[in-house]
Amino acid sequence: MWPNPRIPYQLARDRKRLEPLDGKPIMVHLAMNIEYWPFDRPMPRGIIPAPHGAQPQPPDVPNYSWVEYGMRCGMSRMMDMLEQRNVRASAFLNAQVADVYPSLVDAVVKADWELVGHGWFQQSLKQVDDEVEVIRKSLDRLQQASGKKTRAWLGAGLGESYDTPDHLKHQQVEFLHDWTLDDLPNWMRTKHGPMVALPYTFELNDVPVYAIQHSSSDEILKRLEATLSVFEREAETQTRILTFGLHPHIIGVPHIAYYFEKALDILVNRSDTVFVTSSQMGDWFIDADGTNGSELLPFNDAAPT
Repeated sequence: MWPNPRIPYQLARDRKRLEPLDGKPIMVHLAMNIEYWPFDRPMPRGIIPAPHGAQPQPPDVPNYSWVEYGMRCGMSRMMDMLEQRNVRASAFLNAQVADVYPSLVDAVVKADWELVGHGWFQQSLKQVDDEVEVIRKSLDRLQQASGKKTRAWLGAGLGESYDTPDHLKHQQVEFLHDWTLDDLPNWMRTKHGPMVALPYTFELNDVPVYAIQHSSSDEILKRLEATLSVFEREAETQTRILTFGLHPHIIGVPHIAYYFEKALDILVNRSDTVFVTSSQMGDWFIDADGTNGSELLPFNDAAPT
């Protein structure tokens, strides 16, 4: 039997109360995945299959264009929407975007979005030859783009090897979004000491909602309303983090953006919500929890043999 080697199990109802940030018990995190899908490689995902059941081969013009629409129109639409409401997002950024779409990264930095590591291009760390080099190169390029140390990471496709958290911690990454197992952050074990596992989402994520489940345009709004109905009750006793996993080629198309804007206004206008980026969430958790992960066993003692 292989228990979770990184994050000890605990019932959510048994966790100690974490005092809410600024007295607002529902923390909202907008995670915008800004990715580079190379023209000369198979597309990681597609909106349309090749004719006659053929396997798409590069150049895959329709699916490449689907994604680049997001980088052109979707990002413009989303950035305008958030700027009008004075809301910041986390940019989960393939670092090569800074070279391929430099004006976009300049605009993201100017908007004061937090840059979060998301690999070099849209390729899982499970598929690379040298994981440490990809992590290091990605972090260096993001710091060059923003002038700030990159503190958080989400793997492309949430892909990890058995050693990824250890490599990230060794490179001084403090927060990791890959482990989507709780509504709150958790301390996680690494070979180099504790780090913080931050929430992400599959349920309010436009890829599962629209590209996989093929839901109606208003699904993101309906799911938010249902989620808030549960969270507002639970938030009476414990903080809740509400994350949107967003991709500009999906959330940024007009018929979906229309409903996302309505969802955003619901959240902006509530008295119990506060918008955060990755590191704001992580810093809040470290302060509210107060243990610095001291209750974790060392990783080698916790890992299965």
